Order: sequence, then structure tokens, then C-alpha cells
Amino acid sequence: MNSVDGQRKQMAKSTDTHPQIDVARLAMTDAGELQALHRNLFGAEHAVSNAGHLRRKIAWHLQAFRDGGLPQSAIEYAQAIARDAQLRVRISENAARRRKAIPLDRTATTAVIPEDDARIPMPGALLVREFKDRTAVVKVLDDGFEYEGRRFRSLSAVAHAITGTKWNGPVFFGLTREKALAS
Repeated sequence: MNSVDGQRKQMAKSTDTHPQIDVARLAMTDAGELQALHRNLFGAEHAVSNAGHLRRKIAWHLQAFRDGGLPQSAIEYAQAIARDAQLRVRISENAARRRKAIPLDRTATTAVIPEDDARIPMPGALLVREFKDRTAVVKVLDDGFEYEGRRFRSLSAVAHAITGTKWNGPVFFGLTREKALAS
């Protein structure tokens, strides 16, 4: 039995014993009561004690239980995406360990590290830059860049080919973080 089925069975048992739970009432419930309700419904405290987050989670599960939840095909599709995701995430027990004051050197924490530079557009995008009365058009590829029929591993190498001097590629093409945040 997977964790989704286990949660559904626990939810079915909990909502049968707590028919008075109303999604509209959740808006007036404080974080402590929400945490107790979560413990009642799912058998454990939630790692996040934020009242808004708990309201949304409990409401979603109540509505999903009442309305039948996601179709099995959607669950399988989501699981397939998750299996193929190339992310490293924090192990979920770490939050519980920190709450129980277990020393940090006895816990394992990792960060989500994207493989690609977030400033670089998706493959297929065209980067256009005017330089010395010439228009340079660079195509973003899966594994690099293409400029005037030549392939380059980095935008900095493309900028060097265009200008003849060393440049930071994202800066040369205006892909700096500050500019991305301003738009």
C-alpha cells in the first residue's frame, strides 16, 4: 500500500468519526487547534505549524475525500514526474528531528540544487544582442548555444566570439538577475 492510499484510509476513518469538520470553520481555527486536528486526521503533527498552510492542507484533504480526490491516472502521472525529477531534497524526518532537539550533526540535510542556470532561457529560445552595428542571434540548445552555425558550451564563449574580448555571457546578453527581477 502506498502512502496516498494510507492517507486516504486514515482520512476516511477520521472523517467518519469527525463528521462535524467543516471547511468553512477552518478559517476561524488557530494554529494549535489546526495542529491537533491534523494529528487527529493523519495520526501525526505536521512539520509546518503555519496556520494558513495547515488550513489549506486539511481543507484539500477533506474536499478530496468528500469528492473522491484525484483520479488514479493523475496520481500515477504525478508519481512518474516525481521519479524523473533530478532534485535533491531535505529528508522529511529532519524537521521532526530538529523539533525533538536532536543535534544537527546527527541529522542529514541537503539543499535543492537546480542543474541549470536559472538565468538562461529554455532550449529553443533566441538571444539577440546588438554589438558594433551588428545583430548577433544566439540559439539556446539543450547542451550549449549556437551562433553563426558554430556550437559553444557557454554564453561567455559566444560573447568572446562576438566581441573578441572576455565577457560574462549572461551580462553581455542582459540576462543578469537584477534585470530579470525588474521585468
